[in-house]
Amino acid sequence: MKHPRAWQRMLSGRRLDLLDPTPMDIEIEDIAHGLAFVARWNGQTLGDFAYSVAEHSLLVESLFTRIAPATAIRWRMAALLHDAPEYVIGDMISPVKSAVGPGYGALDDRLTAAIHLRFGLPAVIPATIKKQIKKADTISAWMEATQIAGFSKAEADKLFGKPDVGILRDLTITLRPPVEVRTAFTARHADLMAQMG
Repeated sequence: MKHPRAWQRMLSGRRLDLLDPTPMDIEIEDIAHGLAFVARWNGQTLGDFAYSVAEHSLLVESLFTRIAPATAIRWRMAALLHDAPEYVIGDMISPVKSAVGPGYGALDDRLTAAIHLRFGLPAVIPATIKKQIKKADTISAWMEATQIAGFSKAEADKLFGKPDVGILRDLTITLRPPVEVRTAFTARHADLMAQMG
């Protein structure tokens, strides 16, 4: 039985089939643009600009590098791209993802594999690396919760766990216009690609 086609035209001109994505239809400019306009926390954050998934991804990559400083550059790229599928499927808070069910996870996995292959990563990253990225992601959520989403530290500690203060040194969340975040995300991706050789 033929699966339905669900493609979206990207600003690059690519047509990305969301149900059967291929690495050939993935462009970093599309990812950066989309993520810069997708708000985390359903937009329920303080400030004049939404806190975007692109900004979150930059923070997670920075935290991941602090957690695993000796790791290969390609795993830093994996950390930067950990939420990349959200450029086309959006961001949902974890309780909603659970309620949607396994279909969301399967869609996310297919997009992740295509994105990884496009940028020289294995379709599925090793479990140890995934665990370290998840740790950075959870610390990022704690920072976001306490700095811009209105949570008390006690509430954030209960939901996300209390992070190691040393990892957080000199890190603060600054909200920026989407165009600035898009540029920063694209630049970081280019830097990591150059280091990957």
